[in-house]
Amino acid sequence: MNPILGRRQVLAGGLASGAAVVGLSACGSDGGGSGSGSDVGTLQFYLSGDANQGGGYQHMATKYEEETGVRIEIVDVANEDLQTRLRNAALADDLPALARPGGFDPQWMNACRDLTEIAESTGAMTDLSVIDESGRVLSLPSDVTAVGLFLNKSLFDEAGESYPQSPEEIWTWDEFVATVKRVQEAAGVSYGMVMDRTSHRLKAFLYEFGSDAFLADDNNEYQTNENTKPALEYFYGLNDDSFMPRSVWLSDGDPNALFKSGDVVSYLSGSWQIADFAENITDFEWVSVYLPKQPVRATNFGNAANIVVFEGDQADAAYDFINWLYQPENYTELSETSGFLPAVEGLTIAYENHQEFFDLYNAEIEACDPIAGEVKAQELVLQSEGLQLEGDPLRDEVVKYLNDEQDVDTAIQSIKDQLTQALTSIR
Repeated sequence: MNPILGRRQVLAGGLASGAAVVGLSACGSDGGGSGSGSDVGTLQFYLSGDANQGGGYQHMATKYEEETGVRIEIVDVANEDLQTRLRNAALADDLPALARPGGFDPQWMNACRDLTEIAESTGAMTDLSVIDESGRVLSLPSDVTAVGLFLNKSLFDEAGESYPQSPEEIWTWDEFVATVKRVQEAAGVSYGMVMDRTSHRLKAFLYEFGSDAFLADDNNEYQTNENTKPALEYFYGLNDDSFMPRSVWLSDGDPNALFKSGDVVSYLSGSWQIADFAENITDFEWVSVYLPKQPVRATNFGNAANIVVFEGDQADAAYDFINWLYQPENYTELSETSGFLPAVEGLTIAYENHQEFFDLYNAEIEACDPIAGEVKAQELVLQSEGLQLEGDPLRDEVVKYLNDEQDVDTAIQSIKDQLTQALTSIR
């Protein structure tokens, strides 16, 4: 099976209900306009992380200015500040021309331009879009991301240990931990594994233990299954300041920097790291490998972020830029520059480095248990309805558990209660 096609089928199946229908009236004209040319002024494009992922958007903005004379200013905002900055801009009636936020906010959803014609003409994956009740596409997925595992190959070679290179060889978590501990001891490095301090990465871990994470039921109450507790207990055991540094999940330790230092055997992160590692790791060899399972084969995947165009004097010009960006030749160039898994159908991406790792991520998505798609689909729908969370209940309550501020049962109940409270406030 073609890995891109197979991945597309999984996305379409798992996210069948995830083309989020928004119960609101979105502003905007249909299609773009004639806003090209230097007379429209500089278009501000708010996003996060471009500089750390190959600089693809800056590269394409420069190319667009050379072709059209229209300047796109890339405003690279820290990820944790982007939503607040957009919300404040909306309150001040000072939104940028376009943005790439990770989520949707009711404060500015009504200001989004309809992108239906771009989606239909380019093959953008609209099952990862936010769509209003009249069928207008309010966002395009910027790219697809998936959680994955990186190893310090040099340390494995030094220790004489092997790692899975086919689906038949995939580790269980028990096997993975035992192997990494042997490498850690043989190489004399400080830690066996680091993992990003986010619920996105933690959900992949939970799925692999047979958990369905947290899903809202027909009564608008969040539930989880019996596999969540043992998965969290296993995770607690890993955070022992030997296998995993407690500084990452209990403080502000930087897992990316720790892995790059060469003092860590493995890193649970995701596809977006490939471009960074290819550019910035020069002291050791690294590889992407299959995620462990216990016993479920799963990752966590979805749209990395949403491309939106905001209504205003520059909306037509911003629309024209996005229409240009999503044309096959240009979107392919963006994906190859930034190391994106494409969110446009039918493209063949020839990455400059590590093509085999990108192929591996596509295979991981294709083989992923359906639960990841089901959870993502529900998240898209609820996000489109205006669901707002204070912090990240899954991450925050697990941190309290890891820090011995509460037991695992209390953590699980607190997560369910906070999610349910947020949901009932909008329904």
